[in-house]
Amino acid sequence: MKVKLNRWMMATAASLALVAGAQAQVDVSKSTVIATSKQMNVPTDGKFNKFSAQIAFDPAKPTAGTANITIDTGSYDLGDDDYNKQVRGAEWFDAAKYPTATFVSSAIAPAGGNKYNVTGKITIKGKSQTVTVPVTVTQQGATETFDGALPIKRTQFDVGTGEWKDTSIVADDVVIKFHIVAAKK
Repeated sequence: MKVKLNRWMMATAASLALVAGAQAQVDVSKSTVIATSKQMNVPTDGKFNKFSAQIAFDPAKPTAGTANITIDTGSYDLGDDDYNKQVRGAEWFDAAKYPTATFVSSAIAPAGGNKYNVTGKITIKGKSQTVTVPVTVTQQGATETFDGALPIKRTQFDVGTGEWKDTSIVADDVVIKFHIVAAKK
């Protein structure tokens, strides 16, 4: 019950921050979330085709900002139907049991120029970790672009279990790269 209440409180706080802060309308048609892993030491990109993001950010008050990203794990696309079906299965994303992965920010700190360190909780397959993501914010007119890359270890989130837990074929290191385009309301 405590975990559910804490998640509800975090979601409520994020919602209030969006209402109080500078809101941004995310354009998912221009945004991308890509996970790059190495298979037999060859970089392989998979794109999440479905995700949503709520961002409240004002460069004059970055510490008041928030970010909340929800990714549909069943939308992961490696460019091959057979591979896509496999990664949606229980050994990889287990999309039937864990249909979403999330990132919820808890702090944003200036890192010089248009760079910020965004700290928050990433949750994949029910496992959570606190991470800090370096993000570059570019503003052009009323459009803001948020770019970053987060290195993770897939096995810490039980992505690749059973025979795939062995990292000799598919490396443990994964980089989640994002390019989020938003227009201020």
